[in-house]
Amino acid sequence: MTETLKVYPARDRLETIGTPRDFASELNPQQAAAATHADGPLLIIAGAGTGKTRTLVYRVAHLIERGVAAERILLLTFTRRAAQEMLSRAERLVGSNSKRVHGGTFHATAHRLLRRYGPAAGLPKDFTIMDQSDSADLMQLSRAQLGYAARIKRFPKKETLQYVYSRHINTGIPVEDIVRDEYAQFVDYLEDFAKIYGDYIRRKQERNLVDYDDLLLFWALMLEASPDLRQRIGGMYDHILVDEYQDTNVLQARILRGMCGAHANITVVGDDAQSIYSFRGANFRNILDFPKQFAGATTVTLEQNYRSTQPILSVTNTLISRAAERFTKNLWTERTGGETPWLVAARDEQQQTRFVVDRILELHEEGTPLREIAVLFRAGYMSADLEIELTNRKIPFEKWGGLKFLEAAHVKDVLAFLRILENPRDEVSWYRLLLLLPGIGDATARAAIDSMIAAAWESNAFGRYDPPPRARAAHTALVALLNELRSGPLLDEAQVAADIARVRQLYDNILRERYDRVEPRLADLDQLQTIAAGYPDRATFLSALALEPPQATQDLPGGSHEENDCLILSTAHSAKGKEWDAVFVIWAVDGWFPSARCLNTEEETEEERRLMYVALTRARNYLSVTYPLNAYSSRRGADYSLDQLCRFIDRGVRDNMQRVALASDNAPAKEDVIGKQPVLDLRALLRSRFSG
Repeated sequence: MTETLKVYPARDRLETIGTPRDFASELNPQQAAAATHADGPLLIIAGAGTGKTRTLVYRVAHLIERGVAAERILLLTFTRRAAQEMLSRAERLVGSNSKRVHGGTFHATAHRLLRRYGPAAGLPKDFTIMDQSDSADLMQLSRAQLGYAARIKRFPKKETLQYVYSRHINTGIPVEDIVRDEYAQFVDYLEDFAKIYGDYIRRKQERNLVDYDDLLLFWALMLEASPDLRQRIGGMYDHILVDEYQDTNVLQARILRGMCGAHANITVVGDDAQSIYSFRGANFRNILDFPKQFAGATTVTLEQNYRSTQPILSVTNTLISRAAERFTKNLWTERTGGETPWLVAARDEQQQTRFVVDRILELHEEGTPLREIAVLFRAGYMSADLEIELTNRKIPFEKWGGLKFLEAAHVKDVLAFLRILENPRDEVSWYRLLLLLPGIGDATARAAIDSMIAAAWESNAFGRYDPPPRARAAHTALVALLNELRSGPLLDEAQVAADIARVRQLYDNILRERYDRVEPRLADLDQLQTIAAGYPDRATFLSALALEPPQATQDLPGGSHEENDCLILSTAHSAKGKEWDAVFVIWAVDGWFPSARCLNTEEETEEERRLMYVALTRARNYLSVTYPLNAYSSRRGADYSLDQLCRFIDRGVRDNMQRVALASDNAPAKEDVIGKQPVLDLRALLRSRFSG
């Protein structure tokens, strides 16, 4: 029986008017100077925990109070949640007028502008957005079509091809340089990279597909290649505000320069000391060179910290002061007291684990909730021993990272049905969908797609395809489903959820046959169906998922587990922007944190320093850094290496920390006294081996 979802419509909200704000009393002097800045470029260097979000919110409020039309303000953030939070806080300050501020991520804003102005630049407005894995799949189709999949000699995989392409687009680094620096084993294939990328671009155009990188690139090209479009798009806004500017890439910086061509009213907020995403294409130089790129820029530095105690700040200030290139700032706080951060030497990983767990329990018994305690590390595998111990001792924990909700195979399967309905030319989704069906393998799937290409992707072309006998039943069932979805009754509400319900009449049985652990996967599809009910049509739903994908099922409506008290385990990258009462940083060992793979150049080493800084600045009240003195090469191996403390925790940093030695795990055994006279002469026995 198909479940019917009822949609409760949102009520119209009354217009509200905020009360005039006294900025001088509500902000510290530096925050107020930034918030009330007049026109012209403004760089806000916001140290960790210095209230940068508050400052940006008040900047929006000040502009509206000053008379700037809210709809002519653009607020760019790196997550939709961040934009919503800022605009919600601005509404409390200046009233519902702030809801007209355009806020969102770079990619979501690009998507909105391309739907509106893309046709004037030769891009049909009904394009489909591919996520990263879809892009890799399409790259694989180009790779196979050109004959590279059959090569005996090792050839780059689809993920490598997609990574190099994306890095080239976002950073502007030539493909040749990326391959030589990061994939030297493939340098002989540079001409082949170019051929595959040419075919990949052609396929995207013919199938009306757009990848993540296209969204930004097309936005930049519209601004740079067409004076008319630059005037129309850039003229939409009088003020542009950008959060986390240290995380922007070269392409995003190009976009911002183009958007500000008619004015220089750009405000960026960031912290050069927290630039840790170069592997995603972020360019550290964007924030350092902002005063050069935007002439006459004003710089305001926020140094008063509202998060950490002074002993913690003394450690982090000293650590980041060693950075080769930075904006000078010295964080301070009015908070008094606080324990000196611990620097703990453990004998090995097992002793490190026991210390961390024992200390967590001690803090919890003293009143710190588990959810206010975090254990941070450089890479996910470094918490393996800790996870085993936490499980054995029945301490609940949540690990940040792992498979994202939309990367789960069964979720992508269902979305493939919807995507081909929206875009019959979506070759990637067709290929995925066909391989799900019994009796259809790679050859049959490709033959079916070729027949649709020959028919110019006409929507009913698949129905006219004559499959081999073994695939006829599956073909008939799929044709019937697609026809039903195309011509079925249109509902006033929950149409997309109803479409998913119809798809599941066919797909759920496939899922049961293809996958283990069926129930959690079915629950994921229930969640997908629920969230779909809130969207007016398939196109809006698919675009929203592609642009702001939930990280896991708990990110979906009804899936939050915030009320559960559980310990947080997280990589340092995933911890950025978060804070906890107590933080443990483990494996502070050269080669582990910092990672040995990221010490090849001075730039990489400096980014590892900034990553350690990010980890340490997450702590409010308690900070502990641990390092094992030796590490076994494997859990069962007998060989171990002597470890060296993280190079960033030098003598000056250590002078601000409390050195902690761990007592031996076992009490000394009682001496077994045999007698004063020896019962054996070992050396005599050894001499006898060679004395005849």
